[in-house]
Amino acid sequence: MVPSPPSAARPHRERRSPFRADLIHALLMDTVVEMFGPQRAEAMVTEMTRVGASEGIEYRFDRAMAVNTLTAHRLRWLALHEHGAEVHASLATALFDAYFRDGVNPADHAQLTELAERVGMDGGRVRDFLATEQGDAEVREQVAAARREGVTTVPRFVFENGELIVGVTSTETLGDALRQASGR
Repeated sequence: MVPSPPSAARPHRERRSPFRADLIHALLMDTVVEMFGPQRAEAMVTEMTRVGASEGIEYRFDRAMAVNTLTAHRLRWLALHEHGAEVHASLATALFDAYFRDGVNPADHAQLTELAERVGMDGGRVRDFLATEQGDAEVREQVAAARREGVTTVPRFVFENGELIVGVTSTETLGDALRQASGR
């Protein structure tokens, strides 16, 4: 994930939505193979790893687990609603790195609390929140809306001008799409 420019420089509205919040605990690579078959899965992971490396992003599919990410998405919901876009974006980046690089379980409350504290959220508030179902209905509705919109893979970028980019793509392509969407 390439860090987003400051919000004033963004001509589009950023919306990070949950997609596969319902996975069970398994190796992520096993899940990708199950979804796409071994050859396509290997090609996809190889390309993601290559593109990520070219952008300074380290993917470790030998560590990443496919687990239910609903709790992590609920935490992101809390960050956005109680702390705003900056903390939300910082948490999203921390979760991304922890999940794809470090093999952190994004369903584990203790690990989520630690990540939230690193981006400035209060650990006690986070623990209390995670012990409830607050934000659950809202996140599930985001998942349902994504499915109604035909989301079948991530990432998926939809720009104000209607342009759509689906799947792994280069920074150059994203930059071109942002410039086009902003009329520059």
